[in-house]
Amino acid sequence: MTFVYRYLPALKVTALLAFILFACLPLVQMTLISFTVTLPKPSAEVGSLTLTNYTNIWNSPNLRSSFVNSIAYVLINICITVPVAIPAAYAFSRMSFSGDKHLFLAFIAFRITPPVVLTLPIFQLFSALEIVNSVFGIALAHCLFNLPISIWILQGFISAIPKELDETAFLDGYSRPRFIWKFLLPQIAPGIAVTAFFCFMFSWVEVVFARILTTTNGKPISMAINSLFGFHTDIGLVMAVTTAAMMPGAVLLFAMRTHLSLGFRVGRV
Repeated sequence: MTFVYRYLPALKVTALLAFILFACLPLVQMTLISFTVTLPKPSAEVGSLTLTNYTNIWNSPNLRSSFVNSIAYVLINICITVPVAIPAAYAFSRMSFSGDKHLFLAFIAFRITPPVVLTLPIFQLFSALEIVNSVFGIALAHCLFNLPISIWILQGFISAIPKELDETAFLDGYSRPRFIWKFLLPQIAPGIAVTAFFCFMFSWVEVVFARILTTTNGKPISMAINSLFGFHTDIGLVMAVTTAAMMPGAVLLFAMRTHLSLGFRVGRV
């Protein structure tokens, strides 16, 4: 046992370095390949360094539109889901009504249902509403699946706030909407950050609804990457698109690192 305790710090450092190497090596390789010519071209030899793969992304209307569509999915999803989830989570946390527990469990059960199971009824509903093959239609489908988990996350954060804060604010003359805006939102800011992050992850990588609900318009970046594979696949271009697709998530993680760290630490996620 003495031997184990003596070398335990070294073992921890070794394990951490091994994990970092295992996790980062594919990312480094992907980035390097994205700057490499992988198909014979008149202007460059195979294996030479180039920025052509990234310029091809900008010059391709399909790739540009797929990036714009994915960003639109994320923004619409967050802008609809978070404002709807906050009052719903507050109601589940602070109010008691008949069937509230069953309704809450029904929300969670809906979220764990595989999306492919509900694609047909959603397709029929959206066809009747004439929003199939549109960016808004896909984003709305994302909202349907993100709303239950968003309510669950925010309900945990709101429940952690003492009810005395509500009562004190109401005694001071604050209405419920004003209390939520002035006092509650700053308190649950880390929870809102975590919720927005989950919405981003779902919309940015989701492909099931995009395949079912789109034919020509609204294709996301995930489908654009899949369409690049063929008989003569330009691996350098594929890696460039993949690297570019990872950048928004990396920027979001860096920009919201404080709120996300606090949110994952004090929340129920």
